[in-house]
Amino acid sequence: MPWEGHKAGYQTFKKFLEWSRETGVKCVVAYVFSSENWNRAKDEVSYLMRLLTRLLKNELTQLKKNHVRLRVIGARSRLPVAIQRLIEHAEEETKLYKKYTLALAISYGGRDEIIYAVNELLAKSKQQNGAAEPITQETFAAHLWSAGIPDPDLIIRTSGEMRLSNFLPWQSVYSELFFPKTFWPDFTKEEFLQILEDYANRQRRFGK
Repeated sequence: MPWEGHKAGYQTFKKFLEWSRETGVKCVVAYVFSSENWNRAKDEVSYLMRLLTRLLKNELTQLKKNHVRLRVIGARSRLPVAIQRLIEHAEEETKLYKKYTLALAISYGGRDEIIYAVNELLAKSKQQNGAAEPITQETFAAHLWSAGIPDPDLIIRTSGEMRLSNFLPWQSVYSELFFPKTFWPDFTKEEFLQILEDYANRQRRFGK
């Protein structure tokens, strides 16, 4: 069946959320659909949109049960209107939860996010007749799609690809990177626990 890997990846994603919660991870950012993925075949994009619809509908009850706040980052205006409404509903239903956060990067591109923040700051400056304060890292980050979401401590990129593919370029400058060769649908809890152990043994100096 075409794109069976996407379906299997969805099941792995559900298990990964459980592993994360069990090990005390408070925030997960999942790269669900990139801005470049719009260039894939129409049939594949349609299938991915159906999977996304299923996720937003079927997993909301479980997220609420576990007190997980859902955030979606990305150019959501490019998404079908029905999915935009599902996103708005899920975010509204979970907005008061503070213990865990799940951020879905959908229609997301890191460069797009930075350009979006720049335009937001330019618009704000125009409203203030060009009298805006100098931009700091903090004020810039506040205008990103991911505002309020902590920078990732570690990033896992499966499939053996040694790149981040436009994922959180601003936020990942001091993230610890892991590149397991396993394809995402086959990623296991044992591999995840080993990554957490390796991460705990790394010395993070943040340039010091």
